[in-house]
Amino acid sequence: MNLRDKIIITGLTDQGLVRDHNEDSIGQCTELGLAVLADGMGGHKGGEVASALAVDTILSELKKSLPEIKTGQTDKITGYSLESMAIEAAIKKANLVIFQASQNNKQYEGMGTTVVVLLFYDNRLTVAHVGDSRLYRMREETLEQMTRDHTLLQELVDRGLYTKEEAQQSLNKNLVTRAVGVNAEVDIDLLEDFANPMDIFLMCSDGLNDMIDDQLIEYTILNYRQDLKKVARELVKQAKDHGGKDNVSALLAMPVKTFSAKNGWISRIFDLFSIIK
Repeated sequence: MNLRDKIIITGLTDQGLVRDHNEDSIGQCTELGLAVLADGMGGHKGGEVASALAVDTILSELKKSLPEIKTGQTDKITGYSLESMAIEAAIKKANLVIFQASQNNKQYEGMGTTVVVLLFYDNRLTVAHVGDSRLYRMREETLEQMTRDHTLLQELVDRGLYTKEEAQQSLNKNLVTRAVGVNAEVDIDLLEDFANPMDIFLMCSDGLNDMIDDQLIEYTILNYRQDLKKVARELVKQAKDHGGKDNVSALLAMPVKTFSAKNGWISRIFDLFSIIK
């Protein structure tokens, strides 16, 4: 199913004011309703390599696997949709590609990346993530964080040892407990939900939410929601105005129409050729 006229996806990534290169990567395929964001880590530009490999591999794998899926079917073992299983497989492939690259090139040893993947299909969505890059949803007037950070600090918050306010001020907020490519295997969080027209989804690296709080993120989206490109530009500007200490990326998506799966085989073939072209 081609979602080009049903989903808006746009984004921006910026070096920030302190770093000398950008280790964030973003990518999208509007026809598939697919968006990917990664925030790399590692010396000698290893993070830049890791995030690019993650985005490129995930997009490439899903462009091959998603058009072959018959929407509406679920995996018999996990209960997740076949679309979710395809995303998980793509992230695992990216993990292996990055891990092998780090093993074969000493200057990239230990490199890794966070990742967030968002996919729309059949009036639904799947979000998969590893690390502390986030997905937010703005539904009507309310902003909600849909992902849970894989960080040591988040674990301490969950145990009641820190409040959210204390965590925001902590100097150790970026110690991730999961990353893509660091080990031979990776643990991935999957979430499925319904997607409503005019919901706005924000994927961001921690260079955004570390610099500005959720209240300012919410205000910015509400103030510029008629133009998602302006939302992305303003969010990046706000992060830089508040210090810009890290690379900052904002990738936004919004369904503008319902997008239930088509049943006709002619429509499916048309959509398949539209995506491959």
